[in-house]
Amino acid sequence: MASRGARPASSEEVWLQTAQTFIQKTLCPASKEPDAQLPQLVIDCVKTVWLSQKRSQNSTLPLSYSFVSAEDLLAHQLHPCCSHLSWSSSQHQAWTKKAEPNGSPLPREQLIFVGTLTDLPEDSEQDFRNGSLYVSDNTGTLGCELIDLDLSWLGHLFLFPSWSYLPPARWNSSGQGHLELWDAPVPVFPLTIDPDPPVPIPVFYPETASCLLSVSKPKVLQLNLAGTLIGLSALVRNQKKAYFVLSLGRPSAPDSRVSVIVQNPSHLVWHRVLQLDRAYVLTGLRASKVRGHRYRVWTTGPSSQLMPLKPDCVQELELEESLLEPDPQAYSMSSSSQDSSSQDSERQKDLDRDSKLLHYEGTVTGVFNEPAGFYELDGQLGLCLAYQQFHCFRRVMRPGVHLKLLDVHLLQSVGGGTKIPVLAPCFHGAVVVRGFSPQKPSTQSAYQVYGASLYEQLIWERQLSLPLYLWASKALEELACKLCPHVLRLPQFLQRSSPGNQGLGFQLVSPTLDALTPAECHPRKVFNEILIEPHRCPLLKYSRLQTPCCFPLLATLREEAERRAWASFEPKALLPLPEAAHLTSSQLNHRLAWSWLNLLPSAFYPTQVLLGILTASCHKAFLQLRDQSGCLPCLILVEHSQPLMDTKLLGCLVRVEKFQLIVERNIRSAFPSWKELGQTNFINKRQARIYAQFFLADALILPVPRAFIHAFPSGSSSIESTYPEAPVMEQSRLFLVSHKEGLMRRNCCAPPRNSPEGPRPTLSFYVSGSWLGGTQKKQGAEWGPPEPQGDENEDQKVLLIFHGSSVRWFTFVYPGQVYRLVAPGPPTPRTFEASESSCISQRPLELAGCVSCLVVRDEWILELESSQDIADVLSENRTLPESSLNHLLSGSSNDSLVSFSAKILSRTLCEPLQGPVRRKPEDGRTTHRAVRLTVVLQTADCEFPPHLDIYVEDPHWPCLQGVLPGALIHFSQLEKKVSRSHNVYCCFRSSSYMQILNFPPESTVSVPLPSIYLAQLVRGDQIPFQATVSCHIVSVFSLQLHWICARCTSLCPQGRCIRQSPACSTQMSISQASIRLLVEDGTAAALVTCNNHHVAAALGLGPSEWTALLELVRGPGKVALQFTGSGAQPEPSARVGESLTHFLRTLCTSPCVLRPIVLAFELEKKPSNIAPLEPPRLQQFVCGERPLLTRVNPRLRLSCLSIQEPAPPASVGASVSAP
Repeated sequence: MASRGARPASSEEVWLQTAQTFIQKTLCPASKEPDAQLPQLVIDCVKTVWLSQKRSQNSTLPLSYSFVSAEDLLAHQLHPCCSHLSWSSSQHQAWTKKAEPNGSPLPREQLIFVGTLTDLPEDSEQDFRNGSLYVSDNTGTLGCELIDLDLSWLGHLFLFPSWSYLPPARWNSSGQGHLELWDAPVPVFPLTIDPDPPVPIPVFYPETASCLLSVSKPKVLQLNLAGTLIGLSALVRNQKKAYFVLSLGRPSAPDSRVSVIVQNPSHLVWHRVLQLDRAYVLTGLRASKVRGHRYRVWTTGPSSQLMPLKPDCVQELELEESLLEPDPQAYSMSSSSQDSSSQDSERQKDLDRDSKLLHYEGTVTGVFNEPAGFYELDGQLGLCLAYQQFHCFRRVMRPGVHLKLLDVHLLQSVGGGTKIPVLAPCFHGAVVVRGFSPQKPSTQSAYQVYGASLYEQLIWERQLSLPLYLWASKALEELACKLCPHVLRLPQFLQRSSPGNQGLGFQLVSPTLDALTPAECHPRKVFNEILIEPHRCPLLKYSRLQTPCCFPLLATLREEAERRAWASFEPKALLPLPEAAHLTSSQLNHRLAWSWLNLLPSAFYPTQVLLGILTASCHKAFLQLRDQSGCLPCLILVEHSQPLMDTKLLGCLVRVEKFQLIVERNIRSAFPSWKELGQTNFINKRQARIYAQFFLADALILPVPRAFIHAFPSGSSSIESTYPEAPVMEQSRLFLVSHKEGLMRRNCCAPPRNSPEGPRPTLSFYVSGSWLGGTQKKQGAEWGPPEPQGDENEDQKVLLIFHGSSVRWFTFVYPGQVYRLVAPGPPTPRTFEASESSCISQRPLELAGCVSCLVVRDEWILELESSQDIADVLSENRTLPESSLNHLLSGSSNDSLVSFSAKILSRTLCEPLQGPVRRKPEDGRTTHRAVRLTVVLQTADCEFPPHLDIYVEDPHWPCLQGVLPGALIHFSQLEKKVSRSHNVYCCFRSSSYMQILNFPPESTVSVPLPSIYLAQLVRGDQIPFQATVSCHIVSVFSLQLHWICARCTSLCPQGRCIRQSPACSTQMSISQASIRLLVEDGTAAALVTCNNHHVAAALGLGPSEWTALLELVRGPGKVALQFTGSGAQPEPSARVGESLTHFLRTLCTSPCVLRPIVLAFELEKKPSNIAPLEPPRLQQFVCGERPLLTRVNPRLRLSCLSIQEPAPPASVGASVSAP
């Protein structure tokens, strides 16, 4: 039993010996002799705290606890922890539960910390005090936070029974952690209590002290001030000094208020002591003038003291009235505020809402943006600390901390994406920590670390209002998520801007901020903000902000664009009735196969801004904007008719507010007829092609320094090779581009000899041009002189082959420009000369007029050359080649190559010209794709330019980006052909390419067709292809109504297809109709052909009447009438319905049909038709008894676009008033 009882005693002895050694080393002053009493006093203090919870342990010492020094915490405690010596287990469990719902509690360590509480930093003098608190021992000093400080504690040794330690956060540049002292410290030595003064302290109360400030020659140089604390400003720290302002009043006099500036370094710690609504006495105050102002204010002096007000210990002084004569030149704070705040009033005149000034106490429940000082309070309010110097609060601000906000502004509805009310303190109010958080700080992401200085700059230099500041901080966070850390480095992206070195983040939000803030921003006057009444600050007035824009992830923007494209895809809207009712299944599905949607930034809310790093795709040869989420292809023009050619823009950050987001919808459908257009199950495949197009003049281009670039997605672009990390040895050669061929899949290079695979088509393009001089080597930052060539007069024409990753240069290469081809690496001979492996057959070289070819390697770089050495070359005419209109529409040069500029009118899928199918080994039979572009030529010498059809077939599909209705495009080297019906059309060939000159207009404006007389179509060459004419139907020449199979177009009597070999399985039929009319307008006559639903308008039938007529024709399947003279001869198929024939004959000769109409038409003979005109023919007329023989021009032939009834003539008496 004795041996068992000796173990605890032995443990206690070891613990006591360790504690004494630690105390002597850590707490005893090094300059003095060891204090034998100090270890025992500390241990007694520990025992008292340990036994205060009446624990049931046998030992009176906390044997499981160990002492820890400031050095140990700073050097070895890398994770947050807490220690609660005075807490019982139940108390700690209750404390832990407060943190568990939304976070994890601080881990508990069994540590004992003893130190001296002071307001002096380590090894600092008196003047370096700034109001902060510290705990120090012989090993070091730790910053600390303490609730309800007593000034008598400063400079004394304490045991801290309950505390938590937090290592330095990533944003903390000091690299030091801090303590949070939960409970009142326990003094090691008894504290002396200051006795009450032997005589009452003579004091003035606020109303008297305020009057003394206006005395011209005050006899009272110093005074003692007593009153209740009614206001406390923030502790302001700047480079020169630190200060705060307190306001004292008197409950019996509500209007009494006097402000005191506390700026002595030893008094700044008072800010942690003062509590609202408590009474205090301030001694040794002096009246001083504030620099730059004309009023006086009370300030503390070196001998000033702060003590609680005890009515028995003070005596109020009375002043004679003669001492209170006001100074006529003195200004009160309120009157002087009129001048100082006039500029602020002018600035705030457009703000329509007032914030409310109030006190609030609550708990932080979330962090919205820590560097920006934006937190969540009580789960329903926002708290923005940015309008104060909140750097000192960042280390304690985390979910769970309890705050008391004095004179804080409440802004109810700020907008800009913030949906909750926001509390924001200015310098007039104070933020007081009333309780620490039990939660362990969450792991800080990079977005929570960097950017605080940039956000301060937005407040202090840009003077942003709170709604705009919250939007800007949210926008910067969006930008950081878009670009960092995998594209750009976050610290450099969010760095503070300085003159001549603006940060990227700041530059990206500046255009929006410039548009929403005044041009002149007056500096913020902190003294005025705190002292002047009535109170004025940037938070006093505000207006709700409509979110100006946002910076979405490119992947999100693409998803939203695709969602909208398919949500708005409505086949019935693309093919509205009654047109769709007469289309066959093939026509229907071809018309629906391609459609497009143009989304402008204004189509989104908030307005979207494009942002990304400009790169060039190594696989598909288009430009693209890239961020962390992905890429968005883009089409860029510098300005109208000027393409992007400068490759130095690769790797730049591009910000675009004005753009067109294009969604091309491609579907593969099998709709039997128009009746099933609402059923989506007939759509077999759908695919969307999304890209943006914009002008470079509408974009903000920001070069990105190499140090800012973090990484680049592999295989997406050539930025790494375009911008090498360090100067390397390079060689280059200049060449002038004379022609560029289209981008397509070619068998441009043969596989290695030992490869079993045959040649495979790869995406490539050819460029033909001429070398300008020899190879040049890099000499420092400049290029050396070109090496001499063997024969300077030798033809240096060359064909460059771009394939593989080098196709990324396709969008930069244009004829008439000089480029520099750069080969990185040590110079090697014959680098830019053709080799056997790179040469193609001689036939393509002969066609291109070149003597050699060169394959451009993947690592080579292309640069646009604009030096003065090639000024003569660049001064040559670089206008786009244009074929004359006569050459284009002549039939003498079939199969020739032509170039022209044209505006796209329509783009539709069509049957291929060279055959309907092509075989693929793995897929079998697949449809061969072809696109027909209908364009109107852009000619300056033609008032009504002709229309033309252009056919694009595989493998020319990569060139179709940007080919949209309304776009202006230059087509080069198209093959001109003439059809059997003498229509001129063009086809893409391998030598063809096109250049986008202008994008489609943002909104389509319907231009009315010109109104003409028919005689204008007879004379002159400048005639419109489409127009309107007011005319009269003279007679009907023919009428045909029939029902055909929607699939095979065979006749369908009784709604059944008559095709037998092979039999048609479909039972779907559609109606088609045509009518030929003779019209005249008094100047000439024309033969007009109307088809399908236009026939109903020509016959004057309504929708129900037209439907009934077609149902009558369904039985025979076809009715065809030919009108000669006054009668009609129906075809045999129509004889089965004599009543129907009689009705149609009567209808076509009745005034219901032979009536005045307004006809919209187009010429049946297209302008591209080069068939010879029919010569005038001799025709005999009889005038009375005399026959007349004259030449008659061929009758005009028109196709109907629409028929409308003429407007009724105005009544003769319409303008006469009733009697």
